[in-house]
Amino acid sequence: MVAIRLRKSAFLRSVICGLVVVFATLTITTDEADARRYKQGKSAQARGKVVHNQRNKGVRARAAAKSYSPPYAAIVVDANSGAVLHENAADAQRHPASLTKIMTLYLLFERLEVGKIKLSSEMDVSARAASQSPSKLGLKAGSTLRVEDAIKALVTKSANDAAVVVAETLGGDEDAFARQMTRKARALGMSRTLYRNASGLPNSEQITTARDQAVLGRAIQDRFPTYYRYFSTHSFTYRGHAMRNHNRLLGSVQGVDGIKTGYVAASGFNLVTSVRRGNRYIVAVVMGGRSAGLRDARMRELIDEHVVTASTRRTVAPIVEVADNAPAAAPVRARPEPIPAQDFASSMSEAGATAAVASPATTRADPAPTAAIPGNAEPTDDLKPIPVRTVRVKASTLQTAAIGSVPPVAPPAPPLPPAPTPVVSAPPIQPAPPPVQIASVSAPSLPLPASEPAARPSPARVAAVDPIPAPAPIIATEPPAPLRQQVSSAPPVRTSPPRSAHSGWLIQVGALESVEAANDRITEARNKAANVLRRADAYTEPVTKGDKTLHRARFVGFDKDHAEAACKALKRADIVCMAIKN
Repeated sequence: MVAIRLRKSAFLRSVICGLVVVFATLTITTDEADARRYKQGKSAQARGKVVHNQRNKGVRARAAAKSYSPPYAAIVVDANSGAVLHENAADAQRHPASLTKIMTLYLLFERLEVGKIKLSSEMDVSARAASQSPSKLGLKAGSTLRVEDAIKALVTKSANDAAVVVAETLGGDEDAFARQMTRKARALGMSRTLYRNASGLPNSEQITTARDQAVLGRAIQDRFPTYYRYFSTHSFTYRGHAMRNHNRLLGSVQGVDGIKTGYVAASGFNLVTSVRRGNRYIVAVVMGGRSAGLRDARMRELIDEHVVTASTRRTVAPIVEVADNAPAAAPVRARPEPIPAQDFASSMSEAGATAAVASPATTRADPAPTAAIPGNAEPTDDLKPIPVRTVRVKASTLQTAAIGSVPPVAPPAPPLPPAPTPVVSAPPIQPAPPPVQIASVSAPSLPLPASEPAARPSPARVAAVDPIPAPAPIIATEPPAPLRQQVSSAPPVRTSPPRSAHSGWLIQVGALESVEAANDRITEARNKAANVLRRADAYTEPVTKGDKTLHRARFVGFDKDHAEAACKALKRADIVCMAIKN
């Protein structure tokens, strides 16, 4: 009996232990399943919230984009003829945003052209420059930035810190540099543009127009064909970081070679574009796009619609600057070569012009007619060059004076020279300097900043000068020293190759049947492309082919890039040109 009871107890214990194990297993499994279901529920809830937030964010963004409507403006200019092919609110005031950097680069290219600064020069980075808002390179205060890196950073990244570094280097501080920018805008005929900073960061007083930006887009190419190539940079790598050009039309629209985008909330999305297809050449501006994509789409439409109607021949003169009597600018502070303070207006050579900086009565001589846009032009006005007349003089005998600026003074009593030389209507004896053109432009403009001294008005405002009648002889006397230097500033034409013709590169602008014709071709080339030829030596060289002798008209003293740039400028002016390596 005892044994039977023991077996029954063992059996009961086994059953009870089994039931406990099963119950524990079921409990653990149920808890894990509940935990999984709980976690899945929480994840689904979280995902639902994310999707809901994203949907709401997208709705808000679309609503904001729909309500965002910056003021629109546009213009398309045929750069070969100067004609306006399309315009919409082209003279209405707009904020330039980063289109400002085109003028910043214009002034930098100007200093590079005259050798005041080099592409390899290092510029100091101040704490103010380093603290600029994005877009930026992330420069550190106390470091330096190479000039060429600054150019590429402005063109591609549109770096605001690099723009301030350039401004402080060239102007001493950004405010002074902005005043230089405004004066340069006036000199180019951009009478409705006012600059307050070098970057285009928001400033309610910094304004421009689509027409003014088209003028600047054409002028920077005419003036600096060599440096303009930087605007076609697709990408730029700085300290291991690659930056793509913000201009998405580069490489995607046929013929686009630049130049600049811009955006701030007050302006919308802006773009200045240059297009060359075959012999056609247009500059177009779109301001106030609601997005970068819509702005680019509008620019494509304008290009496709109007480039086919553009002229195939260059008939309009390059845009050049009018005389500037502005105060001196601050020195260039780039390292390692510090530049002493100088008169910025007089140190900067005009595009194809030599500015006379003698007395207030001195007028400016331009070798080519000035193509400018009047500041009070209505939206339907075309871009037209200002007509001027030309006076040809003999450099060695004719007295030069500021015409109409000072009353004639009776000469003293000494006897006249035994053989007075009259000025007649016949062509001047070769070699002759480039024709002297005297013109002035007067257009209403925005006031300069209150802190800046007002520019002195020019005493000479001569729109046209009649040729000197042949019957009235002019006795050759010694001209005043500054004006004498201006008349004889063009290098003489040699009749044999100079020593420099045996090295580097030269350009040939024709092979003519006479020395006189070759000299005329050299003079014509200087007139139409003085900005790239003013430092070059000119010479004629006879060459005999069979029984015929031709006289080559050549300029020497170039490297490869400058020779090709000079030929490009001359071909745009309808002068045949060939670059030759010595």
